[in-house]
Amino acid sequence: MSRIGIFMADGCEEIEGLAVVDIVRRANMDITMISINGKKEVTGSHNVVFLADTLAAEVDFEEFDAIVLPGGGVGTQNLAADETVNQVIKKFAAEGKLVCAICAAPSVLGAAGILRGKEATCYPGFEDKLTGASVSEDAVVTDGNIITGRGMGAAIPFALEIVRYLQGEEAAETIRSGIVYQGV
Repeated sequence: MSRIGIFMADGCEEIEGLAVVDIVRRANMDITMISINGKKEVTGSHNVVFLADTLAAEVDFEEFDAIVLPGGGVGTQNLAADETVNQVIKKFAAEGKLVCAICAAPSVLGAAGILRGKEATCYPGFEDKLTGASVSEDAVVTDGNIITGRGMGAAIPFALEIVRYLQGEEAAETIRSGIVYQGV
């Protein structure tokens, strides 16, 4: 079974993080919410408070097959400033492990040099931060081991694409029909 880590930072876009967790868990995959705040409590961009599963300092990232970065303006700034986040995404990308980011968070991948020669999407206005990427306006883009999503409205297809990538089309379709998702 694939193991996924999702970085959670204060200021993250709640739906982009929690929709991924929900859908991935519906697919019976293991996803761990990892706080970079030094405490399990995370306050999202709309003041929704939730608890992460663990702290970044307590995680052995070698155990994960994929990593996810939710967006949100302040959340993305916090992710970009975090040394562990930057080390993990660079290592995962170099090893061919799945690296996913949605909304403003693909800018973190761009700053890390991960998007060079890749097609990627992001929240409107962040296109210039996708350094080296061919920019798309699609809701979700997969290029090799990189999945990017455009914004909160793409959170469900973004999460379904993670399921598809790791478990196949049938698993993603089962979840899609089970949640009665009609598409964007």
